[in-house]
Amino acid sequence: MNVNIHQSWKPFIQPEFEKSYFTDLIAFVKSEYEKHQCFPIDSDIFNAFNHCAFEDLKVVIIGQDPYHDIGQANGLCFSVNDAIKHPPSLVNIFKEIEQDLGIPYPKSGNLMPWADQGVLLLNATLTVRAHQAASHQNKGWEQFTDSVIKTISTEKSNVVFLLWGGFAKKKKKLIDTSKHFVLEKGHPSPLSANRGYWFGNKHFSKTNFLLQQVGVSAIEWKLK
Repeated sequence: MNVNIHQSWKPFIQPEFEKSYFTDLIAFVKSEYEKHQCFPIDSDIFNAFNHCAFEDLKVVIIGQDPYHDIGQANGLCFSVNDAIKHPPSLVNIFKEIEQDLGIPYPKSGNLMPWADQGVLLLNATLTVRAHQAASHQNKGWEQFTDSVIKTISTEKSNVVFLLWGGFAKKKKKLIDTSKHFVLEKGHPSPLSANRGYWFGNKHFSKTNFLLQQVGVSAIEWKLK
C-alpha cells in the first residue's frame, strides 16, 4: 500500500507519516488487504485528500467508517461510486439538500464534485474489512485523522466544519471555534433522522452563507 497523498498536504502532515503509530498502522492495513477483501480499493484510500487540495479547503464533513459492502466506498465519507444504490444516510443528506436549496435529488451518489470544490469528506477511519463495520477502528487511523483536523484548525481560518451525530461532535474539541465555524446536528442515518434530529438543519445553505460572509465562493451542492 502506497501512502499516495496530494502534494499540497505533505508539508502539514508528513510528520505523521514518520511516527511509529503510522508505521504500525500501514503494516496492519497492508496485511489486511493481503489477507481479506477490504474497502475502499487501495488507490482510493486517500481520495479525501487527493480531491481536496489543502489550499482549496473550505468545508470539512466528518464521517466514521467507510461503507463496507462491495462497490460502495470510494474514499470520501458518505459518498458511493457511480451507479451504486444510495445508502440510507446519503438518501437523507440528499433529501435535506432538496428541502434546503430546492435542488433535485441526484442520480449519482458520488460526492467527488463536492471534494473538487474544497469539501474535505473525511472518515475518521479510512479503511474497513468487507462486511465488517468498524473492523479497522482503533488501529491508528483515528490518531492520524485527528491530527489532520487539528492541523486544519491551526493552519487555516474560516473553515466550516459540519459535525453530524455524536461521534463527529466529539471532534469539536480539536477545532479552534474562535477562527472557524462549526455546525452541529444529529446523524443523517434513519434512526436519528426519523426522530427529528436531522431534517430541517439547513446546513448546506448555512455553509454557503458563512463562506460568502468571509469572501469565499459558495459550494455548488447540486449533483448530476
